[in-house]
Amino acid sequence: MSDRQPYIRATAMPSDLNPYGGVFGGWLMAQMALGAGALASRVGNGKAVVVHASDFTFPGAMQLGDELSVYCEVVATGTTSLTIQAEGVGRERDGEALTTVSNGTFKFVLLDEDDRPRAVESAGG
Repeated sequence: MSDRQPYIRATAMPSDLNPYGGVFGGWLMAQMALGAGALASRVGNGKAVVVHASDFTFPGAMQLGDELSVYCEVVATGTTSLTIQAEGVGRERDGEALTTVSNGTFKFVLLDEDDRPRAVESAGG
């Protein structure tokens, strides 16, 4: 994922914290799913829905006010699906220090106008 641009950026707010004061892992997963979904829709040139999520790791921690950037890459293409690797990178609020805080893999199926799976090659991407 060199020369990469984030698919989504978000700032951790008080409602995103767990009872111990750190950023809730579920919030990180949701942000990664949003970023991966944006890439799937762009590459698939239309509707794409997540059907599987796996391989989540949380190697670092974010704090209140830190900025999360989600980077995504298509790592596999199936007949009707795209598998996307997502990485969440936190930047401390008052500086430039970066920490990888989350990783995960999402599988999306491309859908036609009748919400039926459609071939990736007909997606134009």
